[in-house]
This record gives sequence, C-alpha cells and structure tokens, in this order.
Amino acid sequence: MKTLFFVSALLTLTFNCNPTMAQEKIKQTAGRDQLGTFAPQFAALNDDILFGEVWSRTDRLGLRDRSLVTLTSLISQGITDNSLTYHLQTAKQNGITRTEIAEIITHIGFYAGWPKAWAAFRLAKEVWTDDTPVADAKAAFQQQMIFPIGEPNTAYAQYFTGNSYLAPLSSEQVTIANVTFEPGCRNNWHIHHATQGGGQMLIGVAGRGWYQEAGKEAVEIRPGTVIHIPAGVKHWHGAAADSWFAHLAVEVPGTESSNEWLEPVTDDEYNRLK
Repeated sequence: MKTLFFVSALLTLTFNCNPTMAQEKIKQTAGRDQLGTFAPQFAALNDDILFGEVWSRTDRLGLRDRSLVTLTSLISQGITDNSLTYHLQTAKQNGITRTEIAEIITHIGFYAGWPKAWAAFRLAKEVWTDDTPVADAKAAFQQQMIFPIGEPNTAYAQYFTGNSYLAPLSSEQVTIANVTFEPGCRNNWHIHHATQGGGQMLIGVAGRGWYQEAGKEAVEIRPGTVIHIPAGVKHWHGAAADSWFAHLAVEVPGTESSNEWLEPVTDDEYNRLK
C-alpha cells in the first residue's frame, strides 16, 4: 500500500512539474501592436485566434511540434522575413536544439529547394549563434525527460567534480529534487547521518550513471533504477563518462539528519568504471 501511494505521489508530481504538459494560454500582441488601428480585425484574428486558441491547444499538439510544422511551412514557401526569424526564436524556446534545426532545414531543402534552405540557414545561424556544443547537448538531454534540468548547482559545487544542475520538485512530506550531471560529473564520497530513519533514495530518470558504496562494486543506474541508501553508508553517485545523467533524489525522513561530505572520487577510481 505504501509503494502504491509513493508511485501515485510521483505521478502527481510529474504532471504538476512537467513544463510541457500544462502550458498556459499563449499571449500575443504583435497584431494589435503593428496593425491595431489599421486592420483591427486581422490583428484580433492573429492575436486571439491563431495564437490565443490554435497555438494554445497544447493538449492536441505540443508547442515543439507546432514549431516544426510552422517552420516547414514558412521555409517551403520561401518566406525569410522577420516572421521566420520570430518562429525560429520560438522554436528554440520550445526546445529545438542547434543540431536539430540544422537537420530540419537540411531535410526541408531536399523537398522545398536548396536556395530556400540556404536562406533559412542564414537566419537560423543568428538565432542559435550563442549556443555552444555543451548547451546544445544539455537542451537535447532535456528532451529525454519529463522533469526540468533546473539551475546550476552552485550551492554544492564544491562537493562535485564537473558541472551539475538542481531542480527542486517537492519540499512537502518528503524532499525530492531532480539532479542532472554532465558526462563525467560525480559528487564526492559522502554519508547521510541520522539517529533514526534517514538516508536517501535515488531513482534513475534519464541517461546513464553510477552509484557506489565504499568497499563494493559500482552499480549502473538507468531510467527506472531505484537505489536505496541507508543512513551511515559511505557512497557517491554521478554520470557515466560518456553520458548525461539525471536522477530523482528522495530524502528519507529521519531524526537528527545531516550530511557529511568527504573526499572527491579520484580520476583513477572513476576511470575504472565502464
């Protein structure tokens, strides 16, 4: 019964925290800003119907997919004015990465015409100009999971080798956070202390990672893997060398709970893992 309750709670959390599953109605003012007095009916159709209703029907077709359809339509028609720039920017906001937009425009070029693809690439390069390979990989990894990556984990950066990100999900009943690791990133050896209860659970969300207790072989973590960490056990966890990785960290309630951070996992220890 407790297991069913915990699964139910996680499912509820999933639907509450997934930014792509509960979109607010899109607010658009471009029509009224540019044509409000000259063509008020057209402006209303643009702002209230096209964006306020059609684009807002995310229960039928997600924003990312709508961006793909819109870009294909505009590029196929050879439209390369500010409307294409706007929709390229929107596509980036909706999660389309630099790698993906390059492949999308290449694909369209074979069907719509090579010159149209060249023209679209010129604008796309400007929109994605600040994206680095790391940012692109991070955005692509976000598409693999329902929980947000969150913000850089600066508060605990001194206890990590490499970059990690933290997205708090719940602070009621039990504390749950989604922790994301760049390839090769791992936390230091550490121990969760408690006089009664305490400890932690890890639930694999996306990518591939490792968990290891002192004196034992490392255990691979994949999506769906559940790791139970009792209080008082020295351990570490993090990403595989060749993969981004994310897990839910569930703090088990305990009496006089604390966390003791220890030495980093050495490169020699880490590089033994395959």
